[in-house]
Amino acid sequence: MAILDDLSGYEFEDLMEDVFRHLGYENVRQSRRTADEGRDILMEEVVDGTRRAVVVECKHTDTVSRPVIQKLHSAAATYEYDGPVRGMVATTGRFTDPAREYARQLGDGDGGVELLDGQALREIGEEIGMNLYNGRIEILCHETLQPVHPTAGRDAPVFEAVREIDNLEAVTIPTPETTVSLEPMVTVRARTDATFETSVGVIHRIDEANEFVIHADRDAPAVATGDVRDLVATRTAPRIDLEDAALEATFDGVERKRFGQTETAYKEWAIDRLRQAHTTTVHYTGGNNVDYEKTCTPTRSDISVQEIDPVYVPHVRSLLSLGEYEYEYSYYAAGPSRSTTTNDLQGCVHCETAGASESYTYCANCGSINCDDHIETERLEGDPVCHGCAVTERFAFKTKYFSDEANLEAFREQYDEMSVIEKAQENVPLAVGAVLALLVVTLLVASSVGGL
Repeated sequence: MAILDDLSGYEFEDLMEDVFRHLGYENVRQSRRTADEGRDILMEEVVDGTRRAVVVECKHTDTVSRPVIQKLHSAAATYEYDGPVRGMVATTGRFTDPAREYARQLGDGDGGVELLDGQALREIGEEIGMNLYNGRIEILCHETLQPVHPTAGRDAPVFEAVREIDNLEAVTIPTPETTVSLEPMVTVRARTDATFETSVGVIHRIDEANEFVIHADRDAPAVATGDVRDLVATRTAPRIDLEDAALEATFDGVERKRFGQTETAYKEWAIDRLRQAHTTTVHYTGGNNVDYEKTCTPTRSDISVQEIDPVYVPHVRSLLSLGEYEYEYSYYAAGPSRSTTTNDLQGCVHCETAGASESYTYCANCGSINCDDHIETERLEGDPVCHGCAVTERFAFKTKYFSDEANLEAFREQYDEMSVIEKAQENVPLAVGAVLALLVVTLLVASSVGGL
């Protein structure tokens, strides 16, 4: 038979572990390798509210005879489990008639044995997207995290960001151009269960559950961190079916990226990563009172991948045009939650000042957003005007800022008609300094006259 012929026994068992996980079985894991290169798969299912263990034997052979079924039935019967147990045999080949008859008598319920032959595997493969010719599970994903706040609407995050800017009212801004890129991510949940022993007994023990969130649109897996990881890993994060998302009607543009690796590749990467992470050097004293050290690295069979959960994460990008400037506000979305990746609305266009801890003011004259060091009050109209577009001229030895030449010329005319006192008020610190200086001189003259 052509399908799966290139796989080793180990690889077939690895493949079947992925298959059963896709079929909805829980706690899918492999038992330790045995001398005959066989590994049972242990898993659980819930039937009519009752949890049941399933012990699986994988046979990468042309035919499976009755003794294999009998052996598996005995293994299931002696498996220590607090509840009912049944067996299953999966093969790339076929079962002999005596094997099928024996399994039929046992049934596939509690205590029984279910048979999956090559034909059944082909049918399962079509259901879950399994490429039987290379033994790899292709990533099939039909869900995305909710890209829009369920009640506030598509552009709500931009309007919320604008409210933090002085002199810019959200109601006055134009509708931003908003696109979404669906970026594939994979959550891998695994457990490491390893015991390390020497002649003196157990020197190290690992029993730990781990979870990775992986950016899956790249040639090599990259671990997601921070807020992005939290968005994806949260089991209650709202998801929607891609067919029901109506993304084209909601956004100005939609891009859907492809998964860069197969599910098997992410599983193997996670196992290698966990082996590295859990490798440690242990110091212990032997029975001869001599100190030793041993590097403890879990084997691949010590690590069971319990779940591989793919999902698209919406990366929403809004472009807001204000006057001469264009601002980007981008974020990963999960319904009402989001993780901001770019926020040009919290930054000065004239310098490197940026971040939520600063205050910003909008210049309606040119559309710029400015920090406190680059915004002034327009002398004639009293509105904010930035250093980038303002027309300047010194009056009473102090620089004044104007939105254009017309306002500057209008103020020149007003200045010419001002009294000396009014002109002095255009530079209050200078006027106060002059008055103080005059008082000092007066006191000095009075003092000198009084001393004569």
